[in-house]
Amino acid sequence: MVGPYLRTRRGDDGASASQSEMRDVEARIDEAAGLARAINLTVAESILALIGQIRPATYLGKGKVDEIAGVIASQDAELVVMDCALSPIQQRNLEKAWNTKVLDRTGLILEIFGRRAKTKEGALQVELAHLNYQRSRLVRSWTHLERQRGGFGFMGGPGETQIEADRRLIGDRITRLENELKKVQATRRLHRAGRQRVPYRVVALVGYTNAGKSTLFNRLTRADVQAADMLFATLDPTLRAISLPHGGKAMLSDTVGFISNLPTQLVAAFRATLEEVLEADVILHVRDMSHEDAEAQQHDVELVLSQLGIDPEATDSLIEVWNKIDRLDDAARENLANIASRRPPERPCLMVSAETGEGVDALLQAIEDRLAAARTTLDLTIDAADGAGISWLHRNAEVLAKELHEGHYDMTVRVDATKRDIVVERYHGVPRVA
Repeated sequence: MVGPYLRTRRGDDGASASQSEMRDVEARIDEAAGLARAINLTVAESILALIGQIRPATYLGKGKVDEIAGVIASQDAELVVMDCALSPIQQRNLEKAWNTKVLDRTGLILEIFGRRAKTKEGALQVELAHLNYQRSRLVRSWTHLERQRGGFGFMGGPGETQIEADRRLIGDRITRLENELKKVQATRRLHRAGRQRVPYRVVALVGYTNAGKSTLFNRLTRADVQAADMLFATLDPTLRAISLPHGGKAMLSDTVGFISNLPTQLVAAFRATLEEVLEADVILHVRDMSHEDAEAQQHDVELVLSQLGIDPEATDSLIEVWNKIDRLDDAARENLANIASRRPPERPCLMVSAETGEGVDALLQAIEDRLAAARTTLDLTIDAADGAGISWLHRNAEVLAKELHEGHYDMTVRVDATKRDIVVERYHGVPRVA
């Protein structure tokens, strides 16, 4: 594992030149090693290679390339992972210099996703991302790519080179996958439309990989989604119903974890899945507050959300969930509590432990409050004989109270803005004053 990181440049005010340099280099290479171990690779040695500039040919300088070649030979390594994005030429030159297979960060993450995708949708999205990545790697480094085949008819000529044929085949496959994913997006839109016809709203979990999203998902839904202390332990999206404190229901969506330098191919390929986040009524940003790079991880997640079209600073649907507080000592917990108490109401954060359940009740209440803020509470009086009308309310609204009085029901319901006018017109509902 090689961490070829640019030396931190600092401005005149002493601040880092870029947000990406917030992350400690030791933590970065430890994360990269964790990615490798996530697909059962044995990391023989991790090498930090701080560089002043990126070399176009090999990314690293000649001296560092020769030094790493000696380490590879001594360890008899079969694979070198570069924790950066390599161009096709850089990857080919390093493989020649080291006489071994070289994988960059994008290729490693794609390999993990390829092994973890279980559903048809997940497999389609991973394959699309992989082919887009592979297409740029078809360079003339193997002899089979230089073969030519004859043309057809009377045209003659050398015909199509093997590299052109491979690119064409990959292009055809990408087109087919994109068409299949359009069907997936259409199916998801139908599912979302179905959920909108009932009084269930969507709560989406987002966060850095290994922040504890799946553990929290299991805690809130009493499900058994795989949860492990491993990067990208779960990949395929999952939806389950959760019960809110006052009897209401919501759908909880567990999405793929984010990571620093998430390949753009994956953000594009997983857009069908991540649309659940765009459509969510509440977004829970789960953070691992016990991690030394919690602030940098927060920035990475917000960067991906911005790429999806969600402004973390402007949206009023985001709630930060400060997870893994059970791993903190008393002083650290008190410091976090003080920070949380000073947060503005429109940017709430909840301290929880998905492992022990601490703070989960307060989180559920916060979810219910946020969902209720976008709904209207109405007081109704309905004839007890109107069974169809009462049934419609139970299907399309959240019934908060219902009492029978001399042949009629006094009901208090909470409805979405889309159904408010229907309820007011049909049942003569009176909005409740807060």
